[in-house]
Amino acid sequence: MKLTFFGTGTSQGIPIIGCKCPVCSSSDPRDKRLRASALFEVDGLNILVDCGPDFRTQMIRADIRHLDAILLTHNHKDHTGGLDDVRSLNYVDRRPAEIYCEAKVLEDLKREYPYAFAFPRYPGSPEWHIHLIENKPFTVHPCADDKELVWVHDVGYGYRMPDGSIQPTPADIVDNAELGGKGVEVQTLRGIHGKMPILGFRIGPIAYLTDLSSIPEEEFCKLEGLEHVTLNTVTYKQHHSHLSLDEALALADRIGAKHTWLTHLSHNFPVHEEFSAELRRLCAERGIHSDVQPAYDGLVLEV
Repeated sequence: MKLTFFGTGTSQGIPIIGCKCPVCSSSDPRDKRLRASALFEVDGLNILVDCGPDFRTQMIRADIRHLDAILLTHNHKDHTGGLDDVRSLNYVDRRPAEIYCEAKVLEDLKREYPYAFAFPRYPGSPEWHIHLIENKPFTVHPCADDKELVWVHDVGYGYRMPDGSIQPTPADIVDNAELGGKGVEVQTLRGIHGKMPILGFRIGPIAYLTDLSSIPEEEFCKLEGLEHVTLNTVTYKQHHSHLSLDEALALADRIGAKHTWLTHLSHNFPVHEEFSAELRRLCAERGIHSDVQPAYDGLVLEV
């Protein structure tokens, strides 16, 4: 399996509009950070975590033409702002986008993207299939629906039936994700983002956690035996909804993964090369055995 970091920046990305600090002015490509997102490739399935406003750029840059699932950690715009752009995949893949999220996230999506839930839908609206998840394991299944999504001019999408007729896409696009059957098992992990409950995801020996300020005690058993874990940090100082660097290092030490990758990074930290050296020094001084390093856009982890 493989994990590729599509974006490793905080909600404003790096460089920030109008900023000329050393990080935002850096010529090192590792300091150019799109909004946080990552792609799992496992057992032939492409599973994207979060779909922010840089989704289009990230997909083109990585030359990804198919997704089996989009997992949403929570509903903040830097994690959901690109969902309209799945329209391109609808056309290329001939299938709706398979989106996995909690019920609270679904309610927010209905308010922010009402046209995606209308029936009949406006021609050109994205076609989504929502799978409701909770804080328990679920299975992402391969996109193997026999029905083909086709575009009808001035009408929108419909399903081509075996007899060649076109059937409108259904009004109800929501079901409940379940565990079992052919596919990839995903373990959820509860995190707290300020006061907001969010989800992280573990597939095999890799856990992707972002936008959290704490983890409930009962969740740590799900983080045992990891090869790689991703944690967020935005600043040296304590933050109301993200881990400070000290908190991220302490959490990395407790989790004990072989490698810890910091993401959702801001320009408050030094340029990549300096930050990497600083992390090695801090880990050595504090006896942290996990190899803690800053992730960067395009970084690929393979296990």
